[in-house]
Amino acid sequence: MPRPRSLAPAQLASAALTVVDRDGLPALTMRAVAKELGTSPMALYRYVTDREELAALVVEQVLTAVDTSPPAGGNWRERAAALVHRMRRAIGGHPAVTPLLPAHRHRSPTVLRWTETMLGVLTDAGFAGTHRVVALRALLAYTVGAIQLEHLGPLAGAGTTTMAALPPADFPYLAATAADARLVGPDAEFDAGLDILLRGMDDGG
Repeated sequence: MPRPRSLAPAQLASAALTVVDRDGLPALTMRAVAKELGTSPMALYRYVTDREELAALVVEQVLTAVDTSPPAGGNWRERAAALVHRMRRAIGGHPAVTPLLPAHRHRSPTVLRWTETMLGVLTDAGFAGTHRVVALRALLAYTVGAIQLEHLGPLAGAGTTTMAALPPADFPYLAATAADARLVGPDAEFDAGLDILLRGMDDGG
């Protein structure tokens, strides 16, 4: 029997990401990734213990290019927004990976560095203790949630069209809001929502 060829972690991550981008997150299995690499599923266990470890590699593969250095200049809201936008740009190219972020954030060196930088920005703004904890979680929740909405339930999608056509007598606010929603682009939606969040955090600080 020929000896199985060696695989670098980057090869595993790249193959796994290809599977997710092409077939969706449920398709991420050891068997599917092995097929993508042209090897056997058992060969992958030389490098990862299970699907969860494989998923962590995918997260880092997507985020590895994120600039985690402190943004220069601007007030704290502008610096926090810059960090969030860096994350959005990276994840936006691979939206199917988004659900993996909350579960594997502690395994990603990039997420850890990004979080450390964001905490520095929040600390400079006067956030401390549990207030800083909640502020960080709010920013993470917005980033992950907004990206999922953008790709799974976009304002330009069929769902908005359906809600805009609801009978105004029964859904006056929803129908009118859905009609307006079709005029909002994804970047404008993300920026405006983030601005609301950051201003609210500033007022509460």
